[in-house]
Amino acid sequence: MSALVEARGLAVRQGPREVLRDVDFSIAPGEIVTVVGPNGSGKSTLLRALVGALKPSRGSVVRQRGLRLGYVPQGLRMDATLPITVSRFLDLPHRNSAEARATALDEAGAGDLAGRQMSALSGGQFQRVLLARALLNTPQILILDEPTTGLDQPAQAQFYLRIEDLRDRLGCAVLMVSHELHVVMSASDRVICLNGHVCCEGHPEVVAQAEEYRALFGSGTKGALALYRHEHSHHHDHDHAHDHTHDHAAGENCDAG
Repeated sequence: MSALVEARGLAVRQGPREVLRDVDFSIAPGEIVTVVGPNGSGKSTLLRALVGALKPSRGSVVRQRGLRLGYVPQGLRMDATLPITVSRFLDLPHRNSAEARATALDEAGAGDLAGRQMSALSGGQFQRVLLARALLNTPQILILDEPTTGLDQPAQAQFYLRIEDLRDRLGCAVLMVSHELHVVMSASDRVICLNGHVCCEGHPEVVAQAEEYRALFGSGTKGALALYRHEHSHHHDHDHAHDHTHDHAAGENCDAG
């Protein structure tokens, strides 16, 4: 199959509550997909189900055989008294070569941090080190669960620009979770608005204008979304594969679920 990961009719139950229901999802090589939704909408649950950490209560998840995953978690906390350098952190849970560590740190924009203590890093530096760790196995799909929580907006924008550059250079797919569409718009090919189910899906600008999205998030971006234009030229090898360079302005699949 062309999709790296595909879910059909996915439902996940946690205790008596069905957190996700009737979710169809796929991501192709080289594609950047962002999942947005309010707190408690099932975004992190979807990621865990896609990577196999949660078992569906209904439906199916199919991953390409031998799929290499890189994962950047949400809000990883470390004991500030733990004496561990960045290089040592990258060797957990198993040792990597000095060359592999250096390459991953360079790719993540953290090449000068190898000898620093993890406890001494700023928020942005810490996130770049987590990104480097996710890049160590040369992933085919990079998964990021709200990776910029706690960063200011300029730092968020810089991080997402780096993610887009990594996709372009490494050819990996990227699946991101966020609750703020306006900071990930320019780095996304497709956005899925989730609220227990897929309530809207399409190009970022289209989702931002959809009634379902506005009902969940209101209009707090003060018109900034209307300024978005995303031009890109790359190939998506899936059912709608094509080379394209255009502004995203046409709608697709924005029906309430």
